[in-house]
Amino acid sequence: MNALARMLSLAGLTVLASSSAFAAAPEDVPVAQPAAPVVVPLTAADANSWLDGYLPYALKTGDIAGAVVAIVKDGEVLTVRGYGYADVAAKKPVDPRLTLFRPGSVSKLFTWTAVMQLVEQGKIDLDADVNQYLDFKIPPREGKPITMRNLMQHTAGFEEQAKGIITENSKAPGFEALLKAWVPQRVFAPGTTPAYSNYGASLAGYIVQRLSGESFDSYIEKHIFEPLEMKYSTFRQPLPPELAPLMSNGYRVASGEPRAFEIVGPAPAGALSSPGEDMAHFMIAHLQGGEFHGKRILAAATAEMMHNTPLTMLPPLNRMELGFFETNINGYEVIGHLGDTDYFHTSLHLFLGENVGFYVSFNSLGKEGAAHNLRGALFQDFADRYFPAPRPVSRVDAATAAAHAALLAGSWANSRGSQSNFLAVAGLLGQIKIGVDKKGELQIPDLKGLNGEPRRWVEIAPFVWLDADSHDRLAAKVVDGKPVRWSFDLLSPFMVFDRVPWYANSAWLKPLLGASVVALLLTALLWPVAAWVRRRYKAPLGLDPASFRAYRWSKIGAVLILAALGLWAMTIVLMLKNTNNLDGRLDALLWFSEIFGTVAFIGGLLLTLWNLRAVWLGDRRWPARVWSVVLCISAAAVLWVAVVSRLVSFGTNY
Repeated sequence: MNALARMLSLAGLTVLASSSAFAAAPEDVPVAQPAAPVVVPLTAADANSWLDGYLPYALKTGDIAGAVVAIVKDGEVLTVRGYGYADVAAKKPVDPRLTLFRPGSVSKLFTWTAVMQLVEQGKIDLDADVNQYLDFKIPPREGKPITMRNLMQHTAGFEEQAKGIITENSKAPGFEALLKAWVPQRVFAPGTTPAYSNYGASLAGYIVQRLSGESFDSYIEKHIFEPLEMKYSTFRQPLPPELAPLMSNGYRVASGEPRAFEIVGPAPAGALSSPGEDMAHFMIAHLQGGEFHGKRILAAATAEMMHNTPLTMLPPLNRMELGFFETNINGYEVIGHLGDTDYFHTSLHLFLGENVGFYVSFNSLGKEGAAHNLRGALFQDFADRYFPAPRPVSRVDAATAAAHAALLAGSWANSRGSQSNFLAVAGLLGQIKIGVDKKGELQIPDLKGLNGEPRRWVEIAPFVWLDADSHDRLAAKVVDGKPVRWSFDLLSPFMVFDRVPWYANSAWLKPLLGASVVALLLTALLWPVAAWVRRRYKAPLGLDPASFRAYRWSKIGAVLILAALGLWAMTIVLMLKNTNNLDGRLDALLWFSEIFGTVAFIGGLLLTLWNLRAVWLGDRRWPARVWSVVLCISAAAVLWVAVVSRLVSFGTNY
């Protein structure tokens, strides 16, 4: 399911300032120089010993079933290792040469390689409107089309597409049908905002298919797998019969049940199945300028273009290349990609100057998402062992650091997300909050370290922070003295965080929504209680018929609003708890939620306004008057949130 001068100073942390993006740097605070790190030579014997001591314990404590690791060096496979089980119940071990894993979005590197083959042949112009290669149309945004370069660098501006992303239904529509069924809305102008897009990568695969005259699967097999001797790799779904017995089970946790083979809807974006040794061949080819054992998949100049055409968005953070993204570490030039399905979790990294590649894939998410943390820690520990460098020692003085942290405080929205449909609610609820602690240090509760605690960010240059316990950096773009965008190294090539507009800021909308729901619940629950009390003690309301009707319908309005909220909560939980439910099977429920919700939210507000008018024009006492206002505000607040999160919308494209 990535970034400014390639060789920056130590650990790639030199700050490049511009008048529009970064403030002028104050004096760094001098700190004692650390001792030079010990360099361990990268040999097969040492790598095997290190991995054998690292991974078995990590898998067991993380409740991960199995893993495969491949390391290449100087054009050859240095080592390829399997750990744990491909089938836990049968105690079938992972065979790194034969056991198939699902690399997820690392699959995109094959799609981008195929694109570059056609660029090399003159069939694709990276900067031409992609509509000239299609048999359907991608609408322009602000009068501008998208290009293949935009697709490769995730700057086409597409919103997220979730429908059909992953299912266990082997008869699900193919990627061509999904592409044409719905074009995700373009929410950013092309080339301006990194927003990761599986749709964009799938679109590129379709262009490869159309221009080559071969099916996408066949093209990859003939032009990439065959020359790279990747004998056991395929994009085909379901697996061909001869490869199916080699497939590892996928697990949420090793102690749980195995899951069915995943069908990736946007296949060119993530459908690959491949063993570790085959992936080693792919790494060798890219490290050798497009060549593997005398056979070429790319000309050296084309490979160099793919590896070294960065898009700079947030210096000095990692950048997006053409398909690959930077994962620079310790001052070394590294490119790579990450990949996730529901059950498999992968990373691939190429140390370009050192001619070394590192690949790891896990067949389980693990306890509390252990695989995500483990793949990152394993890569950083690998780099620190074989390609170490001292940590940066510069610091911004405490007063300036506190001021900068305060400027960054607030609510921020991820550029990757849905904005035109009901999944926008996930963006509202998932806004990142930044604060400042008592020491004046940056606090981001949602960004946690390996210990499960929020990371400690140390400002090492103006508006550039370093995680005290890892190599990850965070940086902000500053305009007119105010931060307007930020990201951190893991995401910076393909996702950024922008300020949330006031009307959609969950910092005030969530508390308001909570208070409104309480008020509506009290109204709904106390309605029958009050009626029983009045009947029991023979104390009628004493309202005229018109006022009584308004009173009664305001209670019905509160019930309708609560019912709509409950219906939407159920619909969203059902759809998101299992990706199989994102294949359209719940479209009828979605339509009902949209229609009933829209009627209830708008109708409920109108009914409370009717009651408000009746109460204030009548002779009701102050408790009734106050509550009529509270009820109206509550109904209006719910409608506001529903509109902002696109719960008031119609359609089954998401």
